[in-house]
Amino acid sequence: MRKFLALLLFPLAALAQDYPNRPVHMIIPFAPGGASDFVGRIIQPGLEKGLGQPIVIDNRPGASGNIGMAAAAHAAPDGYTIYLGNIGTVAINPGVFMKLEVHPTKDLIAVTQVVDVPGVLVANPAFPPKTVKEFVAYAKANPGKVNYASPGSGSQNRLEMERLRKVAGLDMVHVPYKGGAGPAVAALTAGETHLMFVTASSAMPMIKAGRLKVLAVTAPKRLEPLPDVPTMAEAGFPGFESGSWQGIFVPAGTPKEIVDKLYKVTIQTMQLPEVRERLSRGGVEVVTSASPPAFADFVVKESDRWGKAAREAGATVD
Repeated sequence: MRKFLALLLFPLAALAQDYPNRPVHMIIPFAPGGASDFVGRIIQPGLEKGLGQPIVIDNRPGASGNIGMAAAAHAAPDGYTIYLGNIGTVAINPGVFMKLEVHPTKDLIAVTQVVDVPGVLVANPAFPPKTVKEFVAYAKANPGKVNYASPGSGSQNRLEMERLRKVAGLDMVHVPYKGGAGPAVAALTAGETHLMFVTASSAMPMIKAGRLKVLAVTAPKRLEPLPDVPTMAEAGFPGFESGSWQGIFVPAGTPKEIVDKLYKVTIQTMQLPEVRERLSRGGVEVVTSASPPAFADFVVKESDRWGKAAREAGATVD
């Protein structure tokens, strides 16, 4: 029996010892241009240097990130497919998709968190309110006439606005878009909608260009690229701190030795000054996990937290 087990484990041990000896694919479950793609392409060179192999970016958008997540979960557990998951795909989708093909906490191994991407409350420049308080007053004076965009009914951005709407007692119209934050931001800049919550990195180019005005940030403190913009707490709404964290995952069954190597290389990458500087310019904060098990525990807690939020909001997929 021991000989049989040794024979079964030998290929995995050999695989881990030789890892990696060919290019590694990083699946990003969203289209180019969004927050996940922004982060993935910044950390790509550091991972390549640490692993000694090319990192091939593989954008797999669709179904609120579920297509990319399924592709990652079903890949061979050999370390040659890594997944840049985020709060939406890993923690929120299980609470809003009743027939989700993948169970993230079972079908994926959490390696480490890499960043936290703060959110911003942005509006079309033609929208009259200039502050959160002015927006609340305006929405109350115009019930049912203010609309807000989101990347989908079950998205974090929708849940954030639903929470604000509930706390402030606002009657607003939800306008969901498909394909990530890109189409929703484009619609907002075009004047199709009035405002929305979105990740800072997705909106930053439009903010800098004056095509969006930002009312507040959802971070615990002001963002370095937006020093004059108040936090939601400073704007009179404490408890609205939230971010769109992202992290590295691999398919379940990946040998521990490979997981540990990926963890070590990723941590080293996130400590590189050029990586931290480029991320900071986009309003993204580097946040890493103490260990793979610590990240796994964090993911479970986040899934419970956002699953409850989705149930309370009655969020469903479009």
